[in-house]
Amino acid sequence: MHVAPRSRRRVLPLLVCVAALALPAAAADRARLRVDDYQIEAELQPKTHRLIAHTRVKFTALEDLSVASFELHNALRPTRIADAEGHALSAERITQDNSIRIALPSGLTKDASTTLQIDYEGTLSSGEDSPVQGLKLAYVGDDTSYLLYTGRWFPMSGYGTNRFTATMKITVPAGWTVIGSGAQGSAAATAPARPVKEPLPSRARGRAPAPAPEPQLPALQGGKTFTFVWDKPSFPGTIIAGKFEESRSNEVGLNLRVFFKPAHKDLVSNYTETAAREFQFFTANLGPPLSNSLNIVEIPDDTVPSAWAPEVAAMSSRALSGKLNYRLLANTIAHQWWGADVSPASKSDWWLSDGFARYAEARYVESAAGEAAFNEAIKDLEVGALAYDTVPLSSVGRLDPFAPEFQALVTDKGAIILNMLRWVIGDAAFDKTVRTFLQQYTGKPATVDDFRKIAEQNYGQQLTWFFSQWIDSTGAPEFKAKYTVYRVAKGFRVVGEIAQDLDLFRMPVELKIDTDGQSETKRVEVAGTNSAFQVETFGKPRRIVIDPDNRVLKNSTELKVRASIMRGQGLVEQGDLAAALQEFQKALDANKHSSLAHYRIAEVFFLQKNYQAAANAYRESLNGDGEPRWTEVWSHIQLGKIFDVTGQRDRATNEYRQALQTNDNTQGAMEEARKYLSTPYQRKEAAKEGE
Repeated sequence: MHVAPRSRRRVLPLLVCVAALALPAAAADRARLRVDDYQIEAELQPKTHRLIAHTRVKFTALEDLSVASFELHNALRPTRIADAEGHALSAERITQDNSIRIALPSGLTKDASTTLQIDYEGTLSSGEDSPVQGLKLAYVGDDTSYLLYTGRWFPMSGYGTNRFTATMKITVPAGWTVIGSGAQGSAAATAPARPVKEPLPSRARGRAPAPAPEPQLPALQGGKTFTFVWDKPSFPGTIIAGKFEESRSNEVGLNLRVFFKPAHKDLVSNYTETAAREFQFFTANLGPPLSNSLNIVEIPDDTVPSAWAPEVAAMSSRALSGKLNYRLLANTIAHQWWGADVSPASKSDWWLSDGFARYAEARYVESAAGEAAFNEAIKDLEVGALAYDTVPLSSVGRLDPFAPEFQALVTDKGAIILNMLRWVIGDAAFDKTVRTFLQQYTGKPATVDDFRKIAEQNYGQQLTWFFSQWIDSTGAPEFKAKYTVYRVAKGFRVVGEIAQDLDLFRMPVELKIDTDGQSETKRVEVAGTNSAFQVETFGKPRRIVIDPDNRVLKNSTELKVRASIMRGQGLVEQGDLAAALQEFQKALDANKHSSLAHYRIAEVFFLQKNYQAAANAYRESLNGDGEPRWTEVWSHIQLGKIFDVTGQRDRATNEYRQALQTNDNTQGAMEEARKYLSTPYQRKEAAKEGE
């Protein structure tokens, strides 16, 4: 299962701090083996937060091997490792990169396959030992347990690139439901609990003692075992378990199940109908996915906002609201094609999954909400595409997949590249390219070159220049038009040039000439820093707009402001508040009236409990340009909280009333204002401020 990048489609006011995210350096290593299949038996013990598992891993050597290395969550320790014949093997636990390295006494030659038996157990109760520092990706506990693919809860190789098949048998307490990928066998009651053998000690760097020869997986008293079989290579490595309200639907040929908590049962119908429409839209435009079954699952707020796996679209409780988040749902469902169906061959190709899913989301917005909504979505993508534009997209392989830079590049810049390719080659050729790409690489990993070749075949011309410019290079142009208007016999002639600052830049760019009568448009092939154009108009020209429909990624003052704010938010999530303030100040340097920049500065001060500085910044936000609109309602709410904390209840209620007068319910603002109008806000010492 992969997790979705943090949402940037609407920059909302509630601030969430996450510790610095760092994945092991081993993630960038060259693959030395390929996992083909897993046979996993796992038991979840929620009361003690324990996971106990017995796994058989079939893998193939991609080069001669003497050691097989797998990633495994640091909270899990091997208790027994054996070869296919049951002979005990020694292992080395490397906590620095969440790995175990298993010695193969007889070695394994290139292209040869074998199977290892790996038994392990551990306590999954926090994010302390997570592969992504501070972020819970694997958790066993009451109410809901989740074992995300990203959490490395089973021995893994080639995160995000190694496709595999799997059979998983998951034992949980009675009354629980388990959601996973693949055909599900009937839930079977387990036998009475058996004694658990004492696990073998594990050492950070060193040889573990010889393991016991015959382990037995204990069984929960009165528990049930759910079996999932996924026989098409993909990423079926996720399990979600707990007590849910389940709803079923078979609209448009989709076997849809929705698993929400009782608090959100009233939302089931709306999400069911929307998911069916989105699935139907993607099927009509992309072709059938690997499966016509889909499980929409609610996951807790203490993990990622959303995640996906074959047949699974998971969304956090905070993402579920009365106002349906159809964009996030569309993005998560789109990964049934982009990720589950076709996946990247390497980290450098990652945008073939996340970027394609992000653009599929935008295309659904275009279909469901119209061109204006699509253009707003593209503007959001442009911010992410330029926020970290010092690293070429082709070089993201050296970045941490959870770093803000990686996520912005593979998701937003990847999607923007697709939008520009659509403009260059035309809608018909673009749609045919996407469908052909899916058909040819279904169930396979793919490279950027694979996609480029198909695009060239459908366009009829080479596109090396396009992919080199947007994938191998950095930067975006800032356009300016210089022109002169002449009166001619049949109207007017506009003669001029488009100037921009990138010497090697090449792209078709649209010009729109607004006149006294009908507007005129012209497609200009821009190459180099100055490109001439000439346009005949009937009415007198009044204004020239370069790229009016945002077909080309370009710099502007507005984008620079939003990109600085986005970088600052990424630093806040990493806990670097000082650096975040510097980025927000850059945004103010570009636009001193930016309400959003002032709001983000106020959030940082609020987190630091510097309430006077926070109040000043919220006031500046209210007196700014008012963009985006929600800064007004949330500035009033946050000011109300500050007055409550500082014992000024009358001033606090006045702010909450002003918030209600805006009638802006962005992310539940109205409910928040009413709550604190009724009951004073109190600072939660053990929780993050501002929530």
